[in-house]
Amino acid sequence: MHIGDVMVRAGDLFGDGVNIAARLQSIAKPGAVCISGATYDQVRKVLPMTFADLGVQQVKNIQEPIRAYEVGGPCEMREVAPAFIAEAESPPPLPDKSSIAVLPFQNMSGDPEQEYFADGVAEDVLTTLSKIQELMVIARNSSFVFKRQTRDIREIGRTLGVRYVLEGRVRKAGNRVRLAAQLIDSVNGSHVWADRFEGDLDDVFELQDRITQDIVAALEIQLTLGEDVRVWRKRSGTPLVYEHFTKGRTLYVNFAKHTHAQARIELERAFAINPTFAPAIGLSGFVLTDQVRFGWETGEATTYEAALERAARALAVDPGSVEGHVALGYTRLFQRRHDEAVGAGEKAIAHSLSSAGAYHMAGMFHGYAGDLRKAAQYEEHAQRLSPLSRNESRVDEARWRFHLGDFVTARDIASRVLAEKPRWLTAQTTLAAALWKLGSEDEAQVTVRKILANHPNLTASRWAQGLPYRHQKDLDALMSPLRLAGLPE
Repeated sequence: MHIGDVMVRAGDLFGDGVNIAARLQSIAKPGAVCISGATYDQVRKVLPMTFADLGVQQVKNIQEPIRAYEVGGPCEMREVAPAFIAEAESPPPLPDKSSIAVLPFQNMSGDPEQEYFADGVAEDVLTTLSKIQELMVIARNSSFVFKRQTRDIREIGRTLGVRYVLEGRVRKAGNRVRLAAQLIDSVNGSHVWADRFEGDLDDVFELQDRITQDIVAALEIQLTLGEDVRVWRKRSGTPLVYEHFTKGRTLYVNFAKHTHAQARIELERAFAINPTFAPAIGLSGFVLTDQVRFGWETGEATTYEAALERAARALAVDPGSVEGHVALGYTRLFQRRHDEAVGAGEKAIAHSLSSAGAYHMAGMFHGYAGDLRKAAQYEEHAQRLSPLSRNESRVDEARWRFHLGDFVTARDIASRVLAEKPRWLTAQTTLAAALWKLGSEDEAQVTVRKILANHPNLTASRWAQGLPYRHQKDLDALMSPLRLAGLPE
């Protein structure tokens, strides 16, 4: 079985999709089912069965090697000795404390330009809730996956592993804003709380705080005095900053030179309107550091100093700003000031225990600093907080698992990421190194050839230069198998 494009002519099927399926049939044992990596990626989460990895297969008349899997029931695969068993992923269990996912609020204005505003309202509620220690909040990257989808709330709750789901609607007309929100128990589908709010546009922050206050009361969460002050601090400014901020962040995550330049402009517009909007200030520091990291900005020292200045400004406005702390840690990491990076990451977590991004970044800081086990644990937790959108965290976890000597897990995670993002360089290098350590030297060499086909100028020394490891032995452990697999010096 394979999932791919086909062409239909005079009742016959043609194309690589058909050809690959035919080649997989020749690999399958009598009475068994063989599927491609593309098929595995689609079914592994939803089918209650096991899959045995048959490795990368070079088949006749197909240029690119194909990863193949053999399918079996819960107990049928035990006799497959050389292959590893990959259990279909099950939804995460409910945590011990109250848990919630905030879905994107529906834009009721009839104006597509108001989408950013509606997203900003929902995200601000999410961010405020994530500061409460007694509440686990699913990351935006996972809960916003359900935008414009009509799904049963109980299904969403099971998928994300949360007890409660918040959904809402926003209508902005002139200077008036109407908000409607409801909190639903995803276990039984019952309504826990619902209300409507209306006010002037300049009052939107206060309306959002009323929503979060009512949610906390409905869930019977007891706030400490410090949390109460931190969560519902008086804010100022116009909601227009949300539009620039969300546009900037959307452009930033595309990771291209021109989109980063555009992101920087949008973020600067946001804090030009509201100089105290810490998220935009902090994220702009992130952009500056990445522009140096990827070679898109000359003047490394001055750009890093500008990034640190942005982080300091964000923290001066809001000492609990997650964006400020991670921007500080990110810049310090690439300045090779590891202890300061780790300290910033821990502060980010302390101020937002439900921030998947904070755990992911802190994991990165710990990993490069040499605490590989804590790095892997933090990445696992980041994935629990963002169970649907987690490739960045998975890539780094694969690398930390490699350094911990768990080459099988490193290989498996990197392979899953590459099934979705086949040209992700960090995942490719981790996969090649893990395959070499496992004795799959041919597969490692194939992976390196793929890397060089997409990045013909890449060398081992150039790749190593961009990895801010504190300990040379950790860097050597990763680079040595890559060189042996064919990555030129």
